[in-house]
Amino acid sequence: MGSFQDLEASDLDRLLKDELAAVTVVDVRTPAEVARGGIPGARSIPLHLLPLNASALDKARPVVFYCQSGGRSSQACAYLQQQGYDKLYNLRGGIMAWVRNGLPLAPLP
Repeated sequence: MGSFQDLEASDLDRLLKDELAAVTVVDVRTPAEVARGGIPGARSIPLHLLPLNASALDKARPVVFYCQSGGRSSQACAYLQQQGYDKLYNLRGGIMAWVRNGLPLAPLP
């Protein structure tokens, strides 16, 4: 069983710009936090709802989790790792690192 890896904001930005990289980005922040904007293309699954929604995530695709600063998203990675997922990434520094790198925010669906 593999472990999850940290991903830098600049690396995630590059991945998202690569049409061949079929990556799922998941925001595990609360709905109030998500309302302030998220990483374009991400889907919102609050951390406490992840056990109910994990089956909607494709085990064959890499999944990148992020939160405000990286704590909750690393918990999400650890949880899914226990469920048999192996292509898991945690955005180091969370959305704060994303913004610090000058990267854009967008409303999430």
